[in-house]
This record gives sequence, structure tokens and C-alpha cells, in this order.
Amino acid sequence: MSYQNFAGYAGDLLAIDAYALLERDSTSVLIDVRTQAEWAYVGTPDIQALRKTPLFLEWQSYPSMAVDANFTARLEALLQSGRVERGASLVFLCRSGARSRHAAIAMTSAGRGPCFNVSDGFEGRLDDSRRRGAVSGWKAGGLPWTQT
Repeated sequence: MSYQNFAGYAGDLLAIDAYALLERDSTSVLIDVRTQAEWAYVGTPDIQALRKTPLFLEWQSYPSMAVDANFTARLEALLQSGRVERGASLVFLCRSGARSRHAAIAMTSAGRGPCFNVSDGFEGRLDDSRRRGAVSGWKAGGLPWTQT
């Protein structure tokens, strides 16, 4: 399992390792912090086989891309309503690992955790043609996903 620890949150995981953590840890939760537009047009992770459903909460809102100042309070409310206990692993996912890292740090600071960042994200880094989704990340790793 690839895992790197950083100050401010539990660490980075590759998408395939994040999926393995979600599979083996029944209390773990996947939180997709991309925008509604990304969920609708790019797709979403499908973890039904694990008997889980991701939480969806934007870190930044499209089109302004302003950070949601109430993100931690809103996520805390979602976690409480879902009866996610403190100490459960929270796995944060965005397009390429940047927004999700900020979200993991914010929720660690808010007293939740361990909080992990999916460092290669849902779509991963750009390929030679400057496109995402083929080189790294959730989709390129062959992990289950859906598109509406």
C-alpha cells in the first residue's frame, strides 16, 4: 500500500490504495469534494460493491471556485447525520489531489480523522495530449465509477 504521512493530515494514498482502505475498514468514508459540474459531467466513484455510498460536498463552488467557508461545519453535519463516529477514516477525493488535500487538512484541524488524501485523484495527472483520466487516478486505476 502506498502511503505518505504529511503534517496536518494522516497522509496521501493512491486511488487504488484508498479503495483497499475503504474495502477493509467498514467505518471508513469516501468524501468527493469536486464540484457538482464534475460529478455530473466527469463521473463519480461507485463504491456500492463495498456497501457504501460516497459523500459529496464541494470544497469550492463552480464557477467562482470560491472555497466554501462553511465546509467543515457542513461536512461535520453530514457525518453526524450519517452516524460516522470520530476515529473513522475519512478519505478525500478531488480531480487530481489538490482540493482533497486541503479538505483533509481542514477536517483534521476540526478534530476528525484520520483524514487521507487521494493524491492521484479521480482523473489523475495530464497525459501527453493534456487530457486527464488515462494516466493515473481512480478512473485510470480501473476502479468502479459511474457517469450520468
